[in-house]
Amino acid sequence: MVAPMPPRSSAPPTAPPPAGEPLWVAFLNTGPAPGADGGPDVLRNFDHFVAWLVATAALDAERGPSIRRRAEQQPAGAAAALVDARRVRAALRGLAEPGHASASAGAAGRGRARAEADALAEINRVLGRSAGMRRVERGAHGRYTRTFVTVGDAFAGLLVPVADSAAETLVTGGVSRVRSCADPRCGRAFVDTTRNGRRRWCDMATCGNRAKAARHRRRQAAPAAGQAGVGASLRYPISTA
Repeated sequence: MVAPMPPRSSAPPTAPPPAGEPLWVAFLNTGPAPGADGGPDVLRNFDHFVAWLVATAALDAERGPSIRRRAEQQPAGAAAALVDARRVRAALRGLAEPGHASASAGAAGRGRARAEADALAEINRVLGRSAGMRRVERGAHGRYTRTFVTVGDAFAGLLVPVADSAAETLVTGGVSRVRSCADPRCGRAFVDTTRNGRRRWCDMATCGNRAKAARHRRRQAAPAAGQAGVGASLRYPISTA
């Protein structure tokens, strides 16, 4: 018997990802990055996962209630779908380049190659197991979206739009612009749209300013530490006798 999924402490997201952000990058941000400060995780609750899919137009709003009813009828299938979603997210997270250099170029290149191979395997696994019909639909705000309507297993196709999005980024070469925030407490994924491609922070107003403040504190502390050392040497001069 599969235990029910634990509830999430805060409400699921209700807004689509920022304009220009691929769906799979938004999917990475449904939970905290490894090593980052804890936070709510959409993939701990199936109902919240469905709400996220609907909010991002990855799932037709009219199909949301039927998927939830199926989850009530087949809780083991819903729980397995969440486990699978976390597995896919973990693999895709490896495609987000760190916002800071933490390894040599050679080691970073080898790690990058392994991450892309793992992500590609997950993308093809999701795309290969799902049968259904792709559609283009006009949303309430006039935006066109691509949807995937599964045939057969209702849970199998939920991740197809995410996998499709990641595949598109790989094919077009845009993955080199996907980053993870340089603040280790954050780790949020983002797309670097700057001209020089050297953006480090997911948001300059939060993580960027926090890093600037930390650097300022270190600069302020350094002279004070130096003065303390000089004072100590004057109080306790070294004997030359």
